[in-house]
Amino acid sequence: MVSHASIFAHRGLSGHYPENTMAAFQAAMDSGADGIELDVQMTKDGQLVIIHDERIDRTTDGNGYVKDFTYEELNELDAGGWFASSFTGESLPTLENVFQWLVKESNRLTLNIELKNDIIHYEGMEEKVLNLIDDYQLEERIILSSFNAQSLKKVRELHPTISIGYLIAGIRTDALAVAEDIGADAIHCQEDFALSNYGKKALEAGFPLRVYTVNRYEAKADLVAAGVEVIMTDYPEQFK
Repeated sequence: MVSHASIFAHRGLSGHYPENTMAAFQAAMDSGADGIELDVQMTKDGQLVIIHDERIDRTTDGNGYVKDFTYEELNELDAGGWFASSFTGESLPTLENVFQWLVKESNRLTLNIELKNDIIHYEGMEEKVLNLIDDYQLEERIILSSFNAQSLKKVRELHPTISIGYLIAGIRTDALAVAEDIGADAIHCQEDFALSNYGKKALEAGFPLRVYTVNRYEAKADLVAAGVEVIMTDYPEQFK
């Protein structure tokens, strides 16, 4: 049982910076966060791009689905101005951009990559992500998570040792059984699951809990007491 929890910056330091941008990731590192959680979708030309929504409307000045644009087209969009005018000109990074930053000597962060393939099926996403991790020799610093259990099962078949977090919302009574079935080694959940009997049983069965998205500092003590491994927050500087 852990006596403290690691703090991951949810989509980077997204309480103060435009989410899923390099500015947000650098600020997260500067804040003292232990890790970063980010989201991967796939472009029309098969590039792995960092953005949470399947559509680009909310966090860029474009509109439409990520899958209908090439990365070159997406790279022309402003991914910062929606948050504040001072961030106008921020672009959507690729997963490789993030890896190039992650391997710099000063960077020791853990990276939780959420595969956003639970709504749109991105053919070959798992292979592309794993190949890139291999290219940069980052296996020890990466966690792959998804709401899509079959995608995670495929990840485990392709890679026997990489860390996998089964992602759930609310109190899923079958979470432990599914996690065991797909070869996950942790459960990524919300506070209510972590503090429930189901969360306790998962911990007792050897499945660490990584909890998202916790923005009330007052929640930290209960989560640490419950034995959670990671707290993901938009405000990591407050939790550190």
